[in-house]
Amino acid sequence: MSEISINTTQNVNINFTAANVGMRLVAYLIDLVMKIIYMIIVNWLIIRPMGLDALSMDNWSMMSIYIIFYLPVTFYSLVQESLMEGQTIGKKIMDIKVVKIDGYQASFLDYLTRWVFRLIDVSMSACVIGSIAILSSKIHQRLGDIAAGTAVIALKNKIDISHTILEEITTDYEPTYPQVVRFSDNDMRIIKETYQTATKNNDHITLLKLVRKIEAVSGIKAEGNEFRFVSTIIKDYNYYTGE
Repeated sequence: MSEISINTTQNVNINFTAANVGMRLVAYLIDLVMKIIYMIIVNWLIIRPMGLDALSMDNWSMMSIYIIFYLPVTFYSLVQESLMEGQTIGKKIMDIKVVKIDGYQASFLDYLTRWVFRLIDVSMSACVIGSIAILSSKIHQRLGDIAAGTAVIALKNKIDISHTILEEITTDYEPTYPQVVRFSDNDMRIIKETYQTATKNNDHITLLKLVRKIEAVSGIKAEGNEFRFVSTIIKDYNYYTGE
């Protein structure tokens, strides 16, 4: 599998495993099955009982009715990726996720761009163009990913707790900074990666920049040793979010 190396705003490289075409195809097929199930349910529970298919309507009117009922199928990936932070039901089952290649959470505009390009990558070419793009791309991007600046990563990486936002805390741990809830999981992952790198290299300059960034975002005023301060921030986040 290919690796995606993302350089964060703190100049820390974080490696992810890119989801390959097989994983993405299976996720697509799972989502396709979900769409078909929905269409069958709508057809049997709404369209047939109401006799919509037997009404004397012109083709345009009938088409309009079908379009309305099948809107959830049309906007399936856009809505789910927006609400589920880069995942659909198929992606969740396959443990893959859409992320920005700059390390931040993708926005609605990014998901919208990917959705629009599905017409080329998936619908109009029966997945051929999308598959070719993924196979040709170093980090397995389809055209929609390239346009949106996103990639699909595999979440099933063999990592230990030191590579995640998780931090071991005792049951009687008492937090210091409740303001840490202002951070997102992705923010905390970047903070922890930067902290670990700075600690490993005894890099006080990078650590000081990180502390200033934490202060600016959270409103927390750092006191005492910078290493101890950042460590407390990470532990407090895990305490308040239950991560």
